[in-house]
Amino acid sequence: MDLEEAKEFKERCTQCAAVSWGLTDEGKYYCTSCHNVTERSKEVINTGAIPNTKIQAINRGLKRKRKLERGWDWYVCEGFQHILYQQAEALKTLGVGPELKNEVLHNFWKRYLQKSKQAYCKNPVWRRKVTVLEDNQSHSDWESEPELLSDFSCPSFVESGTESQPDGLAQKPFPISKASQSASICSGSLDGVEYSLRKEKGIVKMTVPRTLAFCYLSLLWQRETVTLSDLLRFVEEGHVPYVNAFQHFPEEMKLYGRDKGIFAIESWPTYEDIYKKMIEIAKFLDLPRFPDITEDCYLHPNILCMKYLMEVNLPDEMNDLTCQVVKMTGVGEVDFLTFDPIAKMAKTVKYDVQAVAVIVVVLKLLFLLDDNLEWSLSNTAEKYNENNKEDKPWFDFRKWYQVMKKSIDEKKQEWEEARAKYLWKSEKPLYHSSIDRAVAFKRREMVVDLQKQFSTLVDSTPTVGRKKPSSFQFNWAEGDSARTCFHGHSLQGILKNKGQSLTTKNSLYWLSTQKFCRSYCKHVTTYEESNFSLSYQFIINLFAFLLRIKTSFLHEEVSLIEKRLFKTKYSKTKKKSSRSRKGRKY
Repeated sequence: MDLEEAKEFKERCTQCAAVSWGLTDEGKYYCTSCHNVTERSKEVINTGAIPNTKIQAINRGLKRKRKLERGWDWYVCEGFQHILYQQAEALKTLGVGPELKNEVLHNFWKRYLQKSKQAYCKNPVWRRKVTVLEDNQSHSDWESEPELLSDFSCPSFVESGTESQPDGLAQKPFPISKASQSASICSGSLDGVEYSLRKEKGIVKMTVPRTLAFCYLSLLWQRETVTLSDLLRFVEEGHVPYVNAFQHFPEEMKLYGRDKGIFAIESWPTYEDIYKKMIEIAKFLDLPRFPDITEDCYLHPNILCMKYLMEVNLPDEMNDLTCQVVKMTGVGEVDFLTFDPIAKMAKTVKYDVQAVAVIVVVLKLLFLLDDNLEWSLSNTAEKYNENNKEDKPWFDFRKWYQVMKKSIDEKKQEWEEARAKYLWKSEKPLYHSSIDRAVAFKRREMVVDLQKQFSTLVDSTPTVGRKKPSSFQFNWAEGDSARTCFHGHSLQGILKNKGQSLTTKNSLYWLSTQKFCRSYCKHVTTYEESNFSLSYQFIINLFAFLLRIKTSFLHEEVSLIEKRLFKTKYSKTKKKSSRSRKGRKY
């Protein structure tokens, strides 16, 4: 590098506006203040001293770097597009229809790029820092610009709220400027530094967790047989790319520096977080009302309740009771279930959490779950089953509890061990700058060698391969002596005839929440385990682990179902509280 020979270059740096230039080994100008490298090269003016040469940009006498080492010019949004493509392909492998990737997800992504002013608009963000010369380019020249990497090949997005684009623009979702683009040594992407610092009001900034929100929005639009808890479980099991998804970027897309903070993830996604991000993105995109969730849809509570009853080994007869609760509370209505982002109070139903909450309410209606009635009913069922071995067995809550306790403890231990053994470090090492590349790769090789040696010394057994994806975490089979299947058991010992209908022998019920928090509070209610019976705690912990959610999150949903089911009880308590306040004032 030679500072003296670069003095004649007087243009200001596009990054820091300084006029202080040096020359790289390739003969390109770089800013000595911010280390920004331009595409401008020093030209040879006097060729007399160089025999048998033509006038051209000099190379400082050294070999030019290989294209692979230098990498492509790429933008951060292009990296997220690669991750979305990988996730869409993974969902397709899991059985989701190809329309999710080719139509729905692609159109949502294009709409996001337009709303965030990264593409499909007159003045995209990446174009604002370009020189005056480029700003004066003709429209036809803009159309002929080369596009960035595009793994989606889909028709243009024509939903409401989207500006119509010329055909030439619709085929190029991510245009790159032909003018000189400055590659910062602080990141592999062209806009990594700027993107990490960007804080524009009203813009939802893309992150890796938000890619899952995009996927779930697409699944919901298609009404696929995948709930949010299923999606997050597939992520944990490695069936859907999330952690270290950047490893699958093309080799030419160099990723280092600020890119590490954008694409590297070292924590698992949570249900609550992705749920909030999904609503946030849907509002930002101004998406129209989603397709109706009707009774024949997988996401309808009647179908999901049946699925989770089978999952936790409860009797099939309970499905009639869950359907009655769904009807009485109105949570099965189309308008209640269908997501409408442009509504005044935009919210979507937590379909899987709601279905599980309905089952918890039915269990409370049948067994009360007060650490007393459920055990006395179990004694009655046990005596009947002993005396009537050839008849259809009555459901024994105590025996079911013992079977499920053992199964859930084993499953929890497997889950905790898998999490503890998970390797967060990627096979493709990340480094802070191109200078650290060799050191990072060397360290990674040493770590891999040490891990191999350690695993050989500690455990010689081969590692178990990845599990096959399944909607069910538990499998119950009739005739299994080790684990009793309760699907065919009867509720006869818990129900009684009342006229032509059946009703529960238990006439009592206790509300999970006596008083709800005010509207400005972030949560509906609070959950303290010590305030509830051990049976209720077990049921809540069982379903919370099944969905990988917090127990308080499920308890809140149970309280909301009860509020709909027992409107009169809540209205009475509300009147009593208002009277007591009036009495105090008096």
